[in-house]
Amino acid sequence: MTNLAYFDCFAGISGDMTLAALIGAGADPEQLVEALASLGVPGYRIEVGRKMAGPIAATTVTVHLDHHPHHHRRLGDIAALIEAAPLSERVKRTAVGVFRRLAAAEASVHGSSPAEVHFHEVGALDAIVDIVGAAIGLELLGWPRVVASPLPTFHGWAKGSHGTFPLPAPATAELLRNVPWRPLGIEGELVTPTGAAILTEIATAFGPLPAMTVERIGYGAGTCDFGIPNALRVMIGREADPCPAPAAETVALIETNIDDMNPQFYQAALERLFAAGALDVFLTPIQMKKNRPGTLLSVICEPEEAEALAGIVLEETPSFGVRISRRERRCLARRWEEVATPYGPVRIKIGERQGREVTAAPEYEDCKKAAAGHGVPIRRVYEAALTLYRTRAASPRRPDSTDG
Repeated sequence: MTNLAYFDCFAGISGDMTLAALIGAGADPEQLVEALASLGVPGYRIEVGRKMAGPIAATTVTVHLDHHPHHHRRLGDIAALIEAAPLSERVKRTAVGVFRRLAAAEASVHGSSPAEVHFHEVGALDAIVDIVGAAIGLELLGWPRVVASPLPTFHGWAKGSHGTFPLPAPATAELLRNVPWRPLGIEGELVTPTGAAILTEIATAFGPLPAMTVERIGYGAGTCDFGIPNALRVMIGREADPCPAPAAETVALIETNIDDMNPQFYQAALERLFAAGALDVFLTPIQMKKNRPGTLLSVICEPEEAEALAGIVLEETPSFGVRISRRERRCLARRWEEVATPYGPVRIKIGERQGREVTAAPEYEDCKKAAAGHGVPIRRVYEAALTLYRTRAASPRRPDSTDG
């Protein structure tokens, strides 16, 4: 049995609804406000209240601004602000992850790069409060595993800094690729880009309510009236049954044989492919015709990215052609925990199948950073992190996840 939070998005989701629902489900508002104050950002105050969302009594969170800031923020500015705050690493990692998703979605819609995106509405103080506050709220609730319902469909038009646009907003639609929807057909913006970014960052799965024992329920009210109870319901409890095995997913495999390329150029090709969205890129030594040694370059990607990535392969290598095929793959469900080693915090990546842990491994970049900071071999950090995790996993009363 594990700690579980089910986000029931029967009327959609937004940033303020998320924050309010987490408070309604038990996150202490005073601790949350105090943690947000550590960002050191002046010019606002938070009001937590109650209102009726149709027949449902729900929590509200309102961010009152002392003034309306007109400057824009880039992703780097927001990430630096969050990283400098005395918050836990997991809170910072989650909040920055949400903003990175937003930047990537906006960049895709407007044909730019994430670093160039100016955050307008989502860069305002209230959105920073919503996003960082949501991460803090999850921590106050013990970092439950999050499962979310399908999102309700909606339609219409809205106005923003880029002019009039159709609903769902283009950035929202981009963020919710591969996320299930259910028919509702309400006119109005039920799912905002901020809400979509938060949900896709924290949710491990989307589907119906899992088998669980519900212990607490929080309703976070929205601000608009759509003719239905406008609230997000978050149900906190204990998961009873293992999750279903992950379904097979289809990926594209791009391959080409190379025997006349300067080995120094492979690194640039791999970096460009990963930056363009490749899921994995790898090199395999092969024996080609006339007994020439060669290299098989393989790229795994989403099917819709195959043409663009094939173009990069042809540009970065001397190859005259590539092979593209469709493959099925099955992946373990993944989650993260963090352990506090003598060398600093290290994340542990855990693979699960049908709710049962199959494998666990310390994150290489965390071990590398800790080893460099303490002048010790990376193997020592890796072994220390794995030992701590296994010891904690063997404890019969350990929490399901911790920030170290």
